[in-house]
Amino acid sequence: MAGRLLVATPAIEGEIFRRSVVLLIHHGNDGAHGLVLNKPLRVGVDRILPGWQEHLTAPGRLFQGGPVGLDTALALASVPGAGKDPLGVHRVFGSLGVVDLDAPPVLVMPEVGDLRIFAGYSGWSGGQLEAEIADGSWYVVPHEPRDPFTPDPDRLWQAVLRRQPRQLSWVALYPEDPTLN
Repeated sequence: MAGRLLVATPAIEGEIFRRSVVLLIHHGNDGAHGLVLNKPLRVGVDRILPGWQEHLTAPGRLFQGGPVGLDTALALASVPGAGKDPLGVHRVFGSLGVVDLDAPPVLVMPEVGDLRIFAGYSGWSGGQLEAEIADGSWYVVPHEPRDPFTPDPDRLWQAVLRRQPRQLSWVALYPEDPTLN
């Protein structure tokens, strides 16, 4: 499932995962981890990682990647071409790579396109994610290359659902607060 999106069903509540879109970076017998793509924070990156702010894709803010390891930062970048990984970047799948934030931005940035930095990540132990999917907490759908770098993360949940086939696209119309419907 690595490289796919987990889209929260309307049944999920809670600050982090409500209407979230998670890009799965790793999935295996040992568990899974990914990054929530649509939870920007009101914090600039320079407060945490000096030198990286000017390289961020709009909206140019730090994102909350999930509830695990909030004291860690992960950077996701678009990597053009299919050749060797650029210095300071590890390609995870397709044109997406994880950036070594200890590398100087001046060495990394000429080799990558879009860049987004996340505080924390989303993690599941072995079998936990599969159980949540079976319980109806997540839709599993393909990602598009622009999803991790959308300039409008607040609308990503609806946009991803809207492009799905048949009835799944109708979920995009689900109201923020169904009690007001």
